[in-house]
Amino acid sequence: MSKKLAWGLLLANALLFSWMRWGGMLTADPEALAAQAELHADKVILLKEVPPTKAESAPPVAAPAPAAASAVALAEPASAPAPRLIGELANPPQIRQCLFWGEFSGSGLADARQKLSELHLGARLQTSTIEHPTGFWVYMQPLKNQAAVQRKIAQLKALGVNDYFVVQEAGEWQRAISLGVFRTERAAENYLASLRKQGVRTAKVSERNSKLRFTQFVIANADTEIEAKVRNLLKEFPDSELKMSDCN
Repeated sequence: MSKKLAWGLLLANALLFSWMRWGGMLTADPEALAAQAELHADKVILLKEVPPTKAESAPPVAAPAPAAASAVALAEPASAPAPRLIGELANPPQIRQCLFWGEFSGSGLADARQKLSELHLGARLQTSTIEHPTGFWVYMQPLKNQAAVQRKIAQLKALGVNDYFVVQEAGEWQRAISLGVFRTERAAENYLASLRKQGVRTAKVSERNSKLRFTQFVIANADTEIEAKVRNLLKEFPDSELKMSDCN
């Protein structure tokens, strides 16, 4: 009994499969099936015969590797200088030039100042102080007391010598009368010679081993005309020096 049932189920499955596979053809319209079967072979184009387009025929471009991209970046020209830097290179700052005339002290300083005032330099004329550890001075020997100092000063004034200084510090030079200090021995000797002409007989020249201060005149933005005028004054101040240099 079981064998007959198994064969019956197998036959039923075969019939069901056949109906699902070919059953539609049994019920369909034969003319419709014929219309679907017509393929129009003259209009069929094989895909392999379609000509490729330019975009399809062009070879693919590979993206540059990171190393290649870096090389391209290095090969690019450097950027142009900033506009401000270009302006500085085209118009460099001008270095101010000053005229230096010195060094003076005592009556020579007063005389030189008077001569420069006649040039009407205004704010362009300035002075600077220069210190030297040693120098030379024209002096009179220390006197015994203050009364002797006053008598000597009266004699100097009578001779027209008004530039002097009495040393007050205690020591070997106390109550000596300084008539002027100078940077060089030649300048001191020249001044002593001028004092001799005025009648001063006891003055001497000696090296002064102490800090001495001198004055230098500084003329800013001096043009050639001013330089020529100051240079002409060197005839009256032969021991002075004149030079043009960068302003400090």
